[in-house]
Amino acid sequence: MSPAALPTWTTVTDLPRAHGAPLGSGRLRVTPEDFHVTEQLGFTPDGTGDHRLLWVRKTGANTEWVARRLAATAGVPVSTVGYAGLKDRWAVTEQWFSLPAPQREAAEPDWSTLTDAGIEVLAVHAHRRKLKRGTLTGNHFHITIRDWHGDPAALTARLDAIRAHGVPNYFGEQRFGHADSNLHHAHAFLTGAIKRPPPHQRGLWISAARSQLFNELLAERVRRGDWKHLQPGDCAQLAGRQSFFCTEDIDATLNERVAHWDLHPTGPLWGRGTLPTRQAIQTLEQQTAAHFAPWPERLAEFGLEHERRALRLRVEQLEAECSEERLTLHFALTAGSYATSVLRELLTAHE
Repeated sequence: MSPAALPTWTTVTDLPRAHGAPLGSGRLRVTPEDFHVTEQLGFTPDGTGDHRLLWVRKTGANTEWVARRLAATAGVPVSTVGYAGLKDRWAVTEQWFSLPAPQREAAEPDWSTLTDAGIEVLAVHAHRRKLKRGTLTGNHFHITIRDWHGDPAALTARLDAIRAHGVPNYFGEQRFGHADSNLHHAHAFLTGAIKRPPPHQRGLWISAARSQLFNELLAERVRRGDWKHLQPGDCAQLAGRQSFFCTEDIDATLNERVAHWDLHPTGPLWGRGTLPTRQAIQTLEQQTAAHFAPWPERLAEFGLEHERRALRLRVEQLEAECSEERLTLHFALTAGSYATSVLRELLTAHE
């Protein structure tokens, strides 16, 4: 395959906002404590079994590094350590890890030795199985913006709008790497310029390409103003589930279900299979993807199945406090979504 010209794409910074221009600016992540994330699982520990669930608070460390330290302390292969999701490094995050239970003759590891590395094991529970990626239901965020300057009245109105309508469910800049390096490598790989990358790199690049195709479609729906409404030919996703169904006509019942957050309009995560949308929405998705040829076709060749992702993101428990040039935000998001999608609808954040 001969290399194709590098397509132009919309960077995360330039993605259109749904609720208007930023209301102010401030500094984000001055210290790890300014960005606090608490993971929410969809189940409780079993209380018995051959594994252990560890509730861990980590500070200034990434998830994979913590997994390696836990494995070394327990004397088990790192491949046996499970976690539900990757968390930010420059943050304080509380999340679950799983490890095999100690053998009968072995003592419980001394987790306190990890404290100096910014790892605190807060609780240990018996569990039946290894924790799998993606098993979390969401995350709760406590974020402090320093040197905040903005209009309090405008902020209150913007928060009300976000509570009522949500925000565009963009993939965040973490997905694309520094200076969009994952997209540059993805293009080289998908056009044959890179032949056999390591599996981990290949996975990152493929994920970045799929995410960018989704962001481009969502950006166009935001420009059109219909990102939060079902259109004829849309595919509607059931809240909290991956299943979806496609619509020909939009009636009052469907609109009511959307208004009550039971259904969401969706965009494509490209892969094998016929594009399920119809009418003008299918045309829009095809035209958006055509700009990135041969990305969609190559993604299908790698065996990825076509999936759908909600275009809008509900922001729950959203509260804000302003004091002494600080803005503190509290909110909860479903798994797979990005806090930056909320922040960019409020302010311009500098790290």
